[in-house]
Amino acid sequence: MLIKGADWLVTGSVSLAKQYNISELAIGLTVVAFGTSAPELLVNVLSSIKGYNDVAVGNVVGSNIFNLLLILGISGMIYPLTVQTKTVWKEIPISLLATALLILLANNWLTPSSAALFSRMDGLIFIGIFLLFLLYMAFSMKTEKTDTDSEYQTYKISWTILYIAIGLITLIVGSKLVVDKAVKIAQLLHVSEKFIGLTIISAGTSLPELFTSVVAAIRRRSDIAVGNVIGSNIFNIFLILGVSAIIKPIKYNLQFNLDILVLIGATILLFIAMFSGKKYKLDRWEAALFTAGYLVYIIYLIRH
Repeated sequence: MLIKGADWLVTGSVSLAKQYNISELAIGLTVVAFGTSAPELLVNVLSSIKGYNDVAVGNVVGSNIFNLLLILGISGMIYPLTVQTKTVWKEIPISLLATALLILLANNWLTPSSAALFSRMDGLIFIGIFLLFLLYMAFSMKTEKTDTDSEYQTYKISWTILYIAIGLITLIVGSKLVVDKAVKIAQLLHVSEKFIGLTIISAGTSLPELFTSVVAAIRRRSDIAVGNVIGSNIFNIFLILGVSAIIKPIKYNLQFNLDILVLIGATILLFIAMFSGKKYKLDRWEAALFTAGYLVYIIYLIRH
């Protein structure tokens, strides 16, 4: 379900980009990113309602680390990913800003007298910034030209929407099945809620991003592969944590600070990788380092 869902989503997204003269990067940062972030949103809303605070935070932080290190790592090893100048200087810094704001608000360093939590006010701040990001993307869509070629077919708008819709539904259902069964296994093994959120659930809800970016890399659609990851990371923090905190304030476990620092480091590493080796490209050796970095992180979590 995940493989076919990703295939249909990429097919529909490329067709949409070609039909409306929109760049694949813009499609990747919005339509694809929003769609593949749907499982995270679903899991976080349910976790917030049920009061599973560590799952709600761990899902977002773990998913973003998974996206940056493992998904870009695997995709870049399949085919070196060319990253647009605009993404390097705008979207990656926005993703870094989101992560920095995350650790500031989580620890209430802006209001030291408060307990460590994501309040409803924090949620409103996140949603406000998310709406500004959508306005920025809407403006970008108007000013950018499509960069698709004739290799991929353009379908009628009805078929294009159908491909995207069925692709998203298949991805969401497939990822939910994986998450549900993975959580049951984790509970049987008696591991912590924090560990479940950072690893099993975050990896499970990121499977749509993984399969979508891998399929995009195989098809040589670097903009969709990269835009999907960067867009999803921005969506996860601003939209998903924002909505979760508005539903119910989330108590923050200070042990997550180290994981957020790993996320900040991974984002900075991606930015540096744009200037090492071939400029504005994630080379295979850099992608291999990203993948190795994720494996080291997982080993650390297991041992601690």
